[in-house]
Amino acid sequence: MRVAFLVAPEGVEESELTGPWEAVTEVGGEAVLVSTWPGEVLSFRHLEKGDRFVVDQVVGEVSAGMFDALVLPGGVANPDHLRTDAEAVDLVKDFVDQGRPIAAICHAPWLLIEADAVRGRTLTSYPSLATDIRNAGGTWVDEAVRVDSSGPTTLLTSRTPRDLPAFNEALVGVFTTAAAAR
Repeated sequence: MRVAFLVAPEGVEESELTGPWEAVTEVGGEAVLVSTWPGEVLSFRHLEKGDRFVVDQVVGEVSAGMFDALVLPGGVANPDHLRTDAEAVDLVKDFVDQGRPIAAICHAPWLLIEADAVRGRTLTSYPSLATDIRNAGGTWVDEAVRVDSSGPTTLLTSRTPRDLPAFNEALVGVFTTAAAAR
């Protein structure tokens, strides 16, 4: 399976990038770092600067058809930047339109909201997004992981880094099943 990880040039929560990345690669998947700018991205460990990661592809040069699934890591600044980037939002819409699964953790559902992908869906997130999700027509639940397959694509969401073990396990299961079905 080939999985895109969409992140902004800076602000991604490091553990929410590296944990799912390792989960994908440990089962033989290919993880591809996609960003809005070439070069490197700067991660954060909460509010402290973290490691840098090399960008594999720029968002305008990829489409959902090139991947089996999409991961949207959180952090506050990361999805806030991405939801204002038309190409990033269009890429998320492309994954939804093609029925490819999307996993989003922490504040990353902001990007799903911007892509109008939560209406009629049930998901979880960092608690401060509950009202945003409801206002976008979704149902918010306080759970470690929520998998909603009721729409055109499976949405897998999670709350915070402490939920990463459950998030990663669910993500591998959903993504592996989707890739095998192609």
